[in-house]
Amino acid sequence: MSTVPYMSGRKKYQRPQAMLWSDNSGTLVEDPNSTTIPKEKFYVPNGLEIGQDPGEESDPKEYDQFLILSDDNRQPLSFSTNRIEVKQRMINGRMRSYHVADKLTLSTSWEKLPSRSFDTPGYFNPVTGKPAPSSLVGTQYTTDGGAGGVELLDWYESHQGPFWVYLAYDKYSNFQKYDNSYGHLHQYNQLIQMYFTNFTYSVEKRGPDFDFWNIQVTLEEV
Repeated sequence: MSTVPYMSGRKKYQRPQAMLWSDNSGTLVEDPNSTTIPKEKFYVPNGLEIGQDPGEESDPKEYDQFLILSDDNRQPLSFSTNRIEVKQRMINGRMRSYHVADKLTLSTSWEKLPSRSFDTPGYFNPVTGKPAPSSLVGTQYTTDGGAGGVELLDWYESHQGPFWVYLAYDKYSNFQKYDNSYGHLHQYNQLIQMYFTNFTYSVEKRGPDFDFWNIQVTLEEV
């Protein structure tokens, strides 16, 4: 099962990769290393990351539950909002709007993303989230250990329905002021259930160990 130490160990830098795709909405758990009172809480996806060696894990339902995406050559996260509402002009000439919901559309792309993240599966320490020694797993191709092109394509092909998107960008307004709203940059701070509306890829260049792919993705909120 993933934990706060595991998710912290999967970050190469201070902040996590911008996106994580998951089959579940995760669990809100306390950070054991937090020095605040009350302790900070993080959304941690349930189950095991794709590519993580299940080891002694006995329930196959916990396998391959989430995928951490690479930031290698990722282009901007582009958001657009579809405001669902019914507008009607009243007899006095004023417009009245009945607001239903705001739904997000997210699009991004990668240029020359390695087609695979590592050259072997089962490379993350189940406790710390750190890649195993290179003597055991060989070579890492994405600089941050995030998913390569084939892993993104495999997720797309196996998800005709909705899934959960964890996002890490500065949106402190998601948190109440009493909840240290300015202190959440180092974690996934937005959770949205979305569908694929577009996934295209091209093989930019083939190499002896992996290919370079260009990928474009569009997601729409459920």
